[in-house]
Amino acid sequence: MNIKKISIRASVLIALTAILLTGCRIKYSFNGASIDPNAKTFSVAYFPNNASMVAPSLSSTLTDALVERLATQTRLVQKSDGPGDLAFEGEITGYVSQPAVITGNEENPTARNRLTIRIRVKFTNALQPQYNYDRSFQQFAEYPVTTALQDAENDLIPEIVDMLVEDVFNAAVANW
Repeated sequence: MNIKKISIRASVLIALTAILLTGCRIKYSFNGASIDPNAKTFSVAYFPNNASMVAPSLSSTLTDALVERLATQTRLVQKSDGPGDLAFEGEITGYVSQPAVITGNEENPTARNRLTIRIRVKFTNALQPQYNYDRSFQQFAEYPVTTALQDAENDLIPEIVDMLVEDVFNAAVANW
Protein backbone atom coordinates (compact mmCIF):
# COMPACT_ATOMS: atom_id res chain seq x y z
CA MET A 1 0.00 0.00 0.00
CA ASN A 2 2.85 2.37 0.67
CA ILE A 3 4.02 1.94 -2.91
CA LYS A 4 0.54 2.87 -4.21
CA LYS A 5 0.46 6.02 -2.06
CA ILE A 6 3.93 7.01 -3.22
CA SER A 7 3.08 6.44 -6.87
CA ILE A 8 -0.19 8.42 -6.54
CA ARG A 9 1.65 11.30 -4.85
CA ALA A 10 4.36 11.20 -7.52
CA SER A 11 1.73 11.22 -10.28
CA VAL A 12 -0.05 14.20 -8.72
CA LEU A 13 3.25 16.02 -8.30
CA ILE A 14 4.22 15.38 -11.92
CA ALA A 15 0.80 16.52 -13.14
CA LEU A 16 0.98 19.76 -11.10
CA THR A 17 4.49 20.45 -12.33
CA ALA A 18 3.41 19.91 -15.93
CA ILE A 19 0.46 22.29 -15.48
CA LEU A 20 2.66 24.95 -13.95
CA LEU A 21 5.34 24.63 -16.63
CA THR A 22 2.89 24.80 -19.53
CA GLY A 23 1.44 27.99 -18.06
CA CYS A 24 4.85 29.66 -17.98
CA ARG A 25 6.42 31.17 -21.07
CA ILE A 26 10.17 31.36 -21.11
CA LYS A 27 12.09 33.18 -23.82
CA TYR A 28 15.79 32.66 -24.36
CA SER A 29 18.18 34.80 -26.34
CA PHE A 30 21.92 35.26 -26.60
CA ASN A 31 21.85 38.98 -25.76
CA GLY A 32 19.28 38.90 -22.97
CA ALA A 33 16.60 40.57 -25.08
CA SER A 34 13.03 39.50 -24.53
CA ILE A 35 10.99 40.99 -27.36
CA ASP A 36 7.42 40.17 -28.28
CA PRO A 37 7.52 37.95 -31.39
CA ASN A 38 4.93 40.22 -33.04
CA ALA A 39 7.22 43.25 -32.80
CA LYS A 40 8.77 43.96 -36.18
CA THR A 41 10.08 47.55 -36.09
CA PHE A 42 11.82 50.08 -33.89
CA SER A 43 12.27 53.83 -34.12
CA VAL A 44 14.72 56.18 -32.45
CA ALA A 45 14.03 59.91 -32.51
CA TYR A 46 17.00 62.29 -32.47
CA PHE A 47 18.12 63.04 -28.89
CA PRO A 48 18.56 66.84 -28.63
CA ASN A 49 21.18 68.15 -26.22
CA ASN A 50 19.32 70.31 -23.70
CA ALA A 51 22.09 70.28 -21.10
CA SER A 52 23.53 73.58 -19.91
CA MET A 53 26.96 72.51 -21.19
CA VAL A 54 26.94 71.05 -24.72
CA ALA A 55 29.33 68.73 -26.56
CA PRO A 56 28.65 69.22 -30.30
CA SER A 57 28.76 65.54 -31.33
CA LEU A 58 26.97 64.03 -28.32
CA SER A 59 23.42 64.06 -29.73
CA SER A 60 24.33 62.27 -32.93
CA THR A 61 26.70 59.88 -31.15
CA LEU A 62 24.00 58.82 -28.68
CA THR A 63 21.23 58.53 -31.28
CA ASP A 64 23.42 56.56 -33.70
CA ALA A 65 24.68 54.22 -30.95
CA LEU A 66 21.15 53.34 -29.86
CA VAL A 67 20.07 52.70 -33.46
CA GLU A 68 23.17 50.54 -34.02
CA ARG A 69 22.54 48.50 -30.87
CA LEU A 70 18.92 47.79 -31.77
CA ALA A 71 19.77 46.99 -35.41
CA THR A 72 22.59 44.59 -34.58
CA GLN A 73 21.26 42.89 -31.44
CA THR A 74 17.60 42.43 -32.29
CA ARG A 75 15.72 41.13 -35.29
CA LEU A 76 13.80 44.42 -35.53
CA VAL A 77 13.95 46.69 -38.56
CA GLN A 78 14.34 50.44 -38.17
CA LYS A 79 11.29 52.46 -39.13
CA SER A 80 12.01 56.07 -40.08
CA ASP A 81 8.52 57.29 -40.98
CA GLY A 82 6.78 57.33 -37.61
CA PRO A 83 6.95 55.31 -34.43
CA GLY A 84 7.94 51.67 -34.56
CA ASP A 85 6.57 48.84 -32.45
CA LEU A 86 9.33 49.83 -30.02
CA ALA A 87 9.86 53.60 -30.00
CA PHE A 88 12.59 55.58 -28.26
CA GLU A 89 12.68 59.34 -27.80
CA GLY A 90 14.32 61.60 -25.30
CA GLU A 91 16.89 64.25 -24.61
CA ILE A 92 20.29 64.84 -23.10
CA THR A 93 19.62 66.64 -19.82
CA GLY A 94 23.03 66.79 -18.22
CA TYR A 95 26.65 67.10 -19.24
CA VAL A 96 28.85 67.97 -16.27
CA SER A 97 32.54 67.77 -15.47
CA GLN A 98 33.51 68.01 -11.81
CA PRO A 99 36.21 66.85 -9.38
CA ALA A 100 35.89 63.18 -8.55
CA VAL A 101 38.82 62.19 -6.37
CA ILE A 102 40.13 64.64 -3.81
CA THR A 103 43.61 64.19 -2.37
CA GLY A 104 45.16 65.77 0.70
CA ASN A 105 47.79 67.48 -1.41
CA GLU A 106 47.41 71.26 -1.01
CA GLU A 107 49.22 72.03 -4.28
CA ASN A 108 47.04 69.73 -6.37
CA PRO A 109 43.90 68.87 -4.36
CA THR A 110 42.07 67.06 -7.19
CA ALA A 111 43.56 63.95 -8.71
CA ARG A 112 40.77 63.05 -11.16
CA ASN A 113 37.78 64.69 -12.78
CA ARG A 114 34.50 63.01 -13.67
CA LEU A 115 32.41 63.62 -16.77
CA THR A 116 28.76 62.73 -16.14
CA ILE A 117 26.12 62.49 -18.85
CA ARG A 118 22.44 62.26 -17.98
CA ILE A 119 19.64 61.47 -20.44
CA ARG A 120 15.88 61.17 -20.21
CA VAL A 121 14.31 58.43 -22.33
CA LYS A 122 10.67 57.81 -23.14
CA PHE A 123 10.24 54.23 -24.34
CA THR A 124 6.95 53.11 -25.86
CA ASN A 125 6.19 49.46 -26.55
CA ALA A 126 3.09 49.51 -28.77
CA LEU A 127 2.44 45.80 -28.26
CA GLN A 128 3.19 45.50 -24.54
CA PRO A 129 2.41 48.87 -22.93
CA GLN A 130 3.16 47.51 -19.45
CA TYR A 131 6.85 47.86 -20.38
CA ASN A 132 6.62 51.55 -21.33
CA TYR A 133 8.79 53.92 -19.31
CA ASP A 134 9.82 57.54 -19.06
CA ARG A 135 12.95 57.75 -16.93
CA SER A 136 16.43 59.15 -16.58
CA PHE A 137 19.73 57.34 -16.98
CA GLN A 138 23.14 58.58 -15.91
CA GLN A 139 26.68 57.33 -16.42
CA PHE A 140 30.15 58.77 -15.93
CA ALA A 141 33.82 58.25 -16.65
CA GLU A 142 36.86 59.75 -14.98
CA TYR A 143 39.88 61.42 -16.51
CA PRO A 144 43.14 62.87 -15.14
CA VAL A 145 43.00 66.38 -13.74
CA THR A 146 46.00 67.21 -15.91
CA THR A 147 43.93 66.61 -19.06
CA ALA A 148 41.56 69.28 -20.38
CA LEU A 149 37.95 68.18 -20.85
CA GLN A 150 38.10 69.05 -24.56
CA ASP A 151 41.04 66.66 -24.94
CA ALA A 152 39.36 63.87 -22.94
CA GLU A 153 35.93 64.08 -24.61
CA ASN A 154 36.93 62.04 -27.69
CA ASP A 155 37.58 59.02 -25.47
CA LEU A 156 35.03 59.66 -22.71
CA ILE A 157 31.91 60.35 -24.76
CA PRO A 158 31.90 56.99 -26.63
CA GLU A 159 32.64 55.15 -23.38
CA ILE A 160 29.80 56.84 -21.50
CA VAL A 161 27.39 56.55 -24.44
CA ASP A 162 28.05 52.79 -24.61
CA MET A 163 27.09 52.45 -20.94
CA LEU A 164 23.97 54.59 -21.40
CA VAL A 165 22.86 52.61 -24.46
CA GLU A 166 23.38 49.38 -22.50
CA ASP A 167 21.12 50.72 -19.71
CA VAL A 168 18.42 51.93 -22.13
CA PHE A 169 18.53 48.66 -24.09
CA ASN A 170 18.29 46.52 -20.95
CA ALA A 171 15.43 48.58 -19.52
CA ALA A 172 13.50 48.30 -22.79
CA VAL A 173 14.06 44.78 -24.09
CA ALA A 174 15.56 42.82 -21.22
CA ASN A 175 12.93 44.14 -18.78
CA TRP A 176 15.56 45.13 -16.20
